[in-house]
Amino acid sequence: MLKYVWRDIMVYTSIDNKNIKNIKKLNIKKYRDQESLFLVEGEHLVLEAYKCGLLKTLITREGSKFKIDVETMYVSDNVLKFLSELETPTVIGVCEKIKEKEIGNKILILDDIQDPGNLGTIIRSAVAFNIDSIILSPNTVDLYNSKVVRASQGMLFNVNILKTNLNDFVLKLKNNNYKIYATYVNGGKSLKDIEKTEKFAIIMGNEGAGVKEELLNLADHYLYIEMNQLCESLNVGVATSIILYEMNK
Repeated sequence: MLKYVWRDIMVYTSIDNKNIKNIKKLNIKKYRDQESLFLVEGEHLVLEAYKCGLLKTLITREGSKFKIDVETMYVSDNVLKFLSELETPTVIGVCEKIKEKEIGNKILILDDIQDPGNLGTIIRSAVAFNIDSIILSPNTVDLYNSKVVRASQGMLFNVNILKTNLNDFVLKLKNNNYKIYATYVNGGKSLKDIEKTEKFAIIMGNEGAGVKEELLNLADHYLYIEMNQLCESLNVGVATSIILYEMNK
């Protein structure tokens, strides 16, 4: 049985239904890119997507009291579990990808960040400390990876984010009088000594390799975080949060 009617509402009960299978595919990057859609899970993220006008379809179990003024698909428990990546799913939203906006003056550049949790944390901090745009390298983890979306706690809806070639992008920034700072553990200026400017970009590097040499060569200044010598390094999410906090003062 593919579906049945519950109180005059169609309920999907089979994971073999074509519509259900197409939604399930959105857990895979290839299909997210093809359809320009992605999924969010949980009432909080669904509401955040709705507030930003990105929620296309709400998927919820039959009998749910969670309602939003948007197209709604009611599904049985087995279908909801099939679609979800969580152990105890509640609601799922099918969302349009976020449209690019003007880049603004305060830019964060991420060079090949690989861990979804790190990217989500960085996005939250970027919003907290008033970054206008986040620029991702082509090899950075997919913005719409479910773990990134959850770790960002919906903050990806509140900041401009785009993916592009970083070398070309940084050159354009320099031509438009942005000051370019790159994190570098082996020298440069301490974060507390950085002179703040109205237009700037901060480059944060890959978890293991740091910022690529070609990007370091484009930077106006290197910067580092002073810390106890017993600690060799910080997680990139933590380091980014500290830097953005200081730059926002």
